[in-house]
Amino acid sequence: MRIAVTGSIATDHLMVFPGRFADQLLPDQLAHVSLSFLVDRLEVRWGGVAANIAYGLGGLGLSPLLVGAVGTDFAEYEVWLKQHGVDTGGVRVSAERQTARFLCITDQDDNQIAAFYAGAMTEASDIDLPALLAGAERPGLVLVSPDDPSAMLRHTAACRALGIPFAADPSQQLARLDGSQVRDLVDGATWLFTNEYEAALLMEHTGWSRTDVLAAVGAWVTTLGGRGVRIERVGQSPLTVPAVPGIEPVDPTGGGDAFRAGFLAAAGHGAPLEPAARLGCALASVALGAVGSQAHEVDPVHLAGIVERSYGPGSAEPLAPLLGRGEGEGTSS
Repeated sequence: MRIAVTGSIATDHLMVFPGRFADQLLPDQLAHVSLSFLVDRLEVRWGGVAANIAYGLGGLGLSPLLVGAVGTDFAEYEVWLKQHGVDTGGVRVSAERQTARFLCITDQDDNQIAAFYAGAMTEASDIDLPALLAGAERPGLVLVSPDDPSAMLRHTAACRALGIPFAADPSQQLARLDGSQVRDLVDGATWLFTNEYEAALLMEHTGWSRTDVLAAVGAWVTTLGGRGVRIERVGQSPLTVPAVPGIEPVDPTGGGDAFRAGFLAAAGHGAPLEPAARLGCALASVALGAVGSQAHEVDPVHLAGIVERSYGPGSAEPLAPLLGRGEGEGTSS
């Protein structure tokens, strides 16, 4: 199944602080915070949620359609994405603004402080999604990931009007959206993606209970960091899939995006929820081992081996239509 991924396309500026943010925060001065962190390392990498997810899907052979807005500085980045299987035919180039920037400092406990400059992303609402989806290779799913808020709402409305299944991934933009907007983005989604904090924030903004959220979506996928992922569906017991064990993240940026790519690729190939989540966790483990959200290699054979080693003999079998048989070939009983 082909997937269209809408959302941010950005350059990541990733810095590492050797101490702990918590040690620099004075409880009685939180109303007057003025801090500067001397960082040890700076990595400038290509990123953006939509581009990161498309990179993972491209590496798995799905030729995703990337939909977003960039500046004229995008040329080299576009070459990179095309080399990794991404269709950039849905990317709008702004004549006035630069591509978005993500600036992030990570401390020794993997806590992060970040800022995001939208730049050309503010023009994403000008993208005509129905026109992009009208071709012969119409996607079977549209993922609406963090973007200019008006673009997210417009893309979701277009999916409903066209009858195309969509996945909702509001994540970082939950802080910018009001309750009615969040409800509009989520209602009717085949998949809803959040992390634990975003799950709580989503319910607070919408006024919905967990039961209300589950009634509005096909499945709610919540990433749990080092504890893996929880998948909930109305009327069914939650499914919890543990993370790949023994992973010490080099850089947490992009781990969630890699999970989404692996999960959606597997689900799009008809894999059951548990194997799909296992592949998502496997791809996330690879991404966490590299600095930058597109610095890892997406190798289907290697991923099959990670699934086999992490979840037991035969666990990669349901993923064979996507990955083939990996390093664990011949180990299933």
